[in-house]
Amino acid sequence: MSRTIVITGGTSGIGLALARHYAALGEQVVAVGSSEEGGRRLRAEVPRARFVRCDLSSLRETRDLVERLSADHPVIDALVLAAFRYNPRRVTTAEGFEHTFALYVLNRRLMAEGLRGPLEKAPSPVIVNLCGAGRGGRINWDDLQLENGYRAVAATMQGARASVLLGAAYGSERVKYVLYNPVFVATGLHEPFRQPLRGVVRAASALFGQPVARAVPPITALIDRPPAEPVSVWRKGKRIEPAVDRDEAQRFASTVLAMSAL
Repeated sequence: MSRTIVITGGTSGIGLALARHYAALGEQVVAVGSSEEGGRRLRAEVPRARFVRCDLSSLRETRDLVERLSADHPVIDALVLAAFRYNPRRVTTAEGFEHTFALYVLNRRLMAEGLRGPLEKAPSPVIVNLCGAGRGGRINWDDLQLENGYRAVAATMQGARASVLLGAAYGSERVKYVLYNPVFVATGLHEPFRQPLRGVVRAASALFGQPVARAVPPITALIDRPPAEPVSVWRKGKRIEPAVDRDEAQRFASTVLAMSAL
């Protein structure tokens, strides 16, 4: 019997490569992306995959997506959280959230919690959160939306730390939560930048970035054989042990829960 694999950010980069891999194995792949252009790319490269369009930075659209996926797929074997966009300048969503926080933090929390039911019905369920785990980062408790002095790196690093805290607080008896940092992968990191910086970032990706094809196998290994531990953190295929304060994790999870309810 085929598995159901849901991938956010599944129309480009690592997400698209994972969709291609699992579709070729005959699994039921649902790739979520924000644009019709991405959907056309997915249909051209992975015709067996199902494309679902959703603005994942929107809480309303994410809730609607969770309802649709739960209705269409009563059992989900794996949820891969790969949607991300690097914003050189501060961007605010229509709902008033800083975009990186909405996409990298709020969306991932809503997806993991909202699909808990279908995941827990699977034989060996797993959530794989592709993030910057193990790189440090801190939560800006006094300014979560980075309204004062936004810096793209700070927003990204806060999101990486948030993923670790939300993973630690997830607390499912059946669903394994994997935080995976693929490090520097040659995907579309250059796209948000303007020239000439865009060309510089593109060249750096080509020179120093890990090819997507090389980044995928360690991730599929964790999807196919989830770790025994409820929560585990990995960096480029190797297990790591980042410091996690349980009180901070619960505090942050409660804060994000209140924000997500808006």
